[in-house]
Amino acid sequence: MYRTIDQEKTGRKIKEMLLAEGYDAKYLQEYLQLGGPQSVYRWFQGRMVPSIDNLLAISDLLGVHVEELLVFKE
Repeated sequence: MYRTIDQEKTGRKIKEMLLAEGYDAKYLQEYLQLGGPQSVYRWFQGRMVPSIDNLLAISDLLGVHVEELLVFKE
């Protein structure tokens, strides 16, 4: 059996970590050079998980390892 990502909890965790550092959805959208903030809101709501490239960029922004952004299902 392999681990799977809990999208909802991961989205909440990423949002909380970003807000704790003073970053909002608009800043993240600009930082990642996304066309609009919709993707970021979908991540925050747990409807999607960021791509590997975006997870790497977010981890660099926050100064944490990628796995620290993820919450795995039990």
